[in-house]
Amino acid sequence: MSLTEYRRKRQFTKTREPEPGKRLPKGRRAIFVVQLHHARRRHYDLRLQVGDALKSWAVPKGPSYDPKVKRMAVEVEDHPVDYGCFEGEIPEGEYGGGHVARFDRGIWATEGDAEAQLAKGHLRFELFGDKLKGGWHLVRSGKSGSKPQWLLFKNDDAFAGTLEADDLLAGVTAPPRADARRAGSGKASKKRRKTVALARRRKRDWSKAAAALTHARKRKPPEGPFVPQLARLGTAPPKGGQWLHELKWDGYRILATIDDGQVRLWSRNALEWSDRIPEIRAAVEQLNLTSAALDGELIAGSGAREDFGLLQATLSGERQGALAYVLFDLLYLDGIDISEAPLAERKTLLQQVLAKPPPHLAFSSHIEGDGEAAYALAGERHFEGIISKRGDRPYRDGRSDEWRKTKHLASEEYAVVGYTAPKGARSGFGSLLLARPDPGHGWAYTGRVGTGFSEQLIEELSRRIGKAGRKAPTVHVPEHDTDLRTAKWFAPRFVVEVFSRGAGRKGLLRQASLKAVRADKDVADLRDGGRGAGARKKTPARRAKPENDAAPRLTSPGKIVFPGIRATKQDVADYYQAVMDHVLPEIAGRPLSVIRCPNGSEKPCFFQKHHTAGLEAVSFARLKEEAGNNANYLVVEDAAGLMELVQFNALELHPWGARADTPDLADRVVFDLDPGPGVRFAEVKGAAVHVRKLLRQLELDSFLRTTGGKGLHVVVPLDPGCEWDLVKRFAHGFADALAKSEPLRFVAVSTLKLRNRKIFVDYLRNGRGATAVASYSLRARPGAPVALPLAWSELSKLRKADAFTMRDVPARLKRRRKDPWQGIETVKQDLSRWSSED
Repeated sequence: MSLTEYRRKRQFTKTREPEPGKRLPKGRRAIFVVQLHHARRRHYDLRLQVGDALKSWAVPKGPSYDPKVKRMAVEVEDHPVDYGCFEGEIPEGEYGGGHVARFDRGIWATEGDAEAQLAKGHLRFELFGDKLKGGWHLVRSGKSGSKPQWLLFKNDDAFAGTLEADDLLAGVTAPPRADARRAGSGKASKKRRKTVALARRRKRDWSKAAAALTHARKRKPPEGPFVPQLARLGTAPPKGGQWLHELKWDGYRILATIDDGQVRLWSRNALEWSDRIPEIRAAVEQLNLTSAALDGELIAGSGAREDFGLLQATLSGERQGALAYVLFDLLYLDGIDISEAPLAERKTLLQQVLAKPPPHLAFSSHIEGDGEAAYALAGERHFEGIISKRGDRPYRDGRSDEWRKTKHLASEEYAVVGYTAPKGARSGFGSLLLARPDPGHGWAYTGRVGTGFSEQLIEELSRRIGKAGRKAPTVHVPEHDTDLRTAKWFAPRFVVEVFSRGAGRKGLLRQASLKAVRADKDVADLRDGGRGAGARKKTPARRAKPENDAAPRLTSPGKIVFPGIRATKQDVADYYQAVMDHVLPEIAGRPLSVIRCPNGSEKPCFFQKHHTAGLEAVSFARLKEEAGNNANYLVVEDAAGLMELVQFNALELHPWGARADTPDLADRVVFDLDPGPGVRFAEVKGAAVHVRKLLRQLELDSFLRTTGGKGLHVVVPLDPGCEWDLVKRFAHGFADALAKSEPLRFVAVSTLKLRNRKIFVDYLRNGRGATAVASYSLRARPGAPVALPLAWSELSKLRKADAFTMRDVPARLKRRRKDPWQGIETVKQDLSRWSSED
C-alpha cells in the first residue's frame, strides 16, 4: 500500500497525526477502526488494515445495522496503521481540520485475499469490535468526483437490527459543539435493553438434560482453564465398537469456559486467548449458555493439513482467513458437572447444544467402531489422521490410552536445542537443532531442520534466540556424519513440529521440513512424547498445573534466605511453585526486572533487568533503551523460566506495564500510594478509596493490591493499550490534581523533606521501562511479605500493607473462592479522551 498521498496532504510540523514510517508490531491480527470526524462535514471514517496500511472510506451517515440500508462510502487515501490510535484535534486550515474521536476499534477478518476482493469491487468481511459486530459488505458503485465510491451495508445475520451509528455514540468523546448530535444515545440504550431482554427470554435451561447423564452431579462452574485430556500416538486405529473415531483437526487446542454468561477462551497450556480470537468468543456467547466447559480445536479453512499454515498466518496478521472452533467435548453445562459421564453421552448432548450452530462454531462428528474407514476417509480429505476415543469412558486429565491418535503423514514435535550459522544470503540461522526426550540421557539430538521457514519467521525466531548458545552440546549427541562445526547449543527452549521421511542410517531425521512453531505447547509436554502415562484426575475445570520436571535443579536448597523466619531457598522455590498459576499470568510475556539476593534478603541485593549468560529457560526481548542502544530484557514465558530465576536467587519480580511484543503500548496504569513519616495505615486505605472514587468519575475501573511494603497500589487496566507518552501525561496530571486539591494530605513529588505526614502519589511507575512489583511476588524484606491482590471489599479489614507472607498466602489462595482481580483482562477502557493536548 502506498502512503504517498497521505504524506502529501499533511504537514507533520503542524498536525499531531502520525507520520508514516513507524515499524509495525509483529504477530498481531489485522485491525479495524471507525473514527468520528468533525471536519467541515461531520462523517465517520472506516479503516481496515490491509498489509501495512489502513484502507479508508469516509461514510457520511455512518454504518447501519439494518441490512436494507446501504450507506455511501467514499474511498480516501490509505493511512498508516498507527492512525488507528489517533484522537484529538487536527488544526483548522490543515487537511481534514477538526476533531477526531474513536468510535470503535477491534480486529476484522475476511475469507480469502482482501486486496483481490477490493480489486473486483466487492469485499465481504466481519468486524469484531465493541460496537460493530458481524458480517458487512463493501460494494464499489462508481465515483464521487475523482474518488471511488462504494456502498457499505450490513449482512443479514444474528447481529442485524435497526441501530444506526449515531445510536451508539454513548461514551464517544466529542467536541462541545457536537453534544447535541448525541441525543440518539438514549434511544439506542432502550434498543439495546430490549435486545438483551429478548435474548434472555430465548435462553434455554440445559440443567435438566445435563443432570440426566450418567454420573452427573451439581457443581460450581469452572473458574479458569481445565486440564485437557490428551491422546497417545498409535500405529493403527484401535478396533472395537466402543471406540468413536474423529478427524484429527490440524489446529490449536482451545478450551472454553463460561461463568454467568461470561465466555473465556484458553490455550492448552492455560494462556488466555479470549481477546486474540474475538470471533470465537462471540460465537460461543451466541450459544446463550449460563455456564459451561467446552473442549475443541481452533482451525482455519477446513482444518486439513494444508490449512495449518493459514491458521498461523491469520493469527500472526500475515494473511486473512476465516477461523472456526470445532467442538468435540462438553464437560460442564448449566450448573451440572458431566465429566464423569461416558463420552458418547456427552457428545450427544453437545450435538443438541449445537443443533443450530452460529457462524465460526461446528460439531466434530465421528464414526463408531470402524476405525479403518475413518482413517481412510481422513486420508482422502487430506487430514493428518484420526483421533480415536473410548465412547464409554469419562473425561480424564492428561494423557491416557483412552484417546489415541493415528497419523497418515509422519510429523513429530521436537524441542529446539540450538542452531547452525546461516549460509549465503540467508540471515539469522541456517537450521534449528532438534532433540527428543531420551531415557538414558534426558535429551538426545535427533537432527536439524532448515526448510519451511518464511522470512518473517526467521526474523522472529532469530530475535527470540538472540545470542544464546555455546559450542558444547547441551544434549546427548549420538554418532553422526553431519557437519555441526558452526552449531551453537542451549537447553531445550521451545517446540516445533516437523515433517520428515523417517530416520536415516544414523538415526537422524531425513528430509526434515518445518510444519509449525508450536507456541501452544511447552518443552515439558514432550517428556512423554505423546506416549507416557498421564494424570488421571477427574475435576473438569481447573487451571493447568506447571510441569515440575521442567524446572532447573535447585542448588543450595538449605541456604537461609529470610533469617527472621528461617526460610530457605527451597522454601522460596516451594512458594513460587505453589502460587505459579497466579503469578505467571502477571509476568508472562512482559519485560521483567528482578531483585536478586545471593546471600539472603538481609545482605546486599541487586536489581537486574538484562538477560545474562547462564540463563537458558528465561527468554528475552531485544528492546531499545532511552540512551538509544538495544538491550536484551528478561522475559519469563513459563514455569521453567520463573524457577530458573529462583535458582539464580531472585526474590522480587517487577514487570513492565506493557508486553514484550508491544513494548510501546501500556496496558496498565499503577498509582503507588506511599505513606511518608507519621502517616497511619488507615489514612492510606482512605486514600485508596478516594483514588478509586475519582477514577470512577473518569469512567475508569481500578483494582487494589497490597505492596508487601508500606503502601497500596491502585491499578487501572487499559484495553486497548495506550502510548506511553499519553499514560505518563495522564498519571502525572492525576497525581498533580490530587496533590493540589488536598495539599495537606497528598504530595506528587518524591522529595523526602516534603513527604512528612503526607502520602506520596507515585506516578513514576507509568513510563516506558518503569516497573511495579508483580502480584504474588515476594518482597526482599523481613518476614517474607507478599504483594497480594485484594477485593475492594476486603480493604476495611486490612491491618497493614505487609500483612500477607510467604507462609500464609498459599493456604489463603486454596480457601479463596474467587480471584479478586477476575475479569481484569476483559475490562475495555483506555485513555483516549485524554489524547488531545487541549
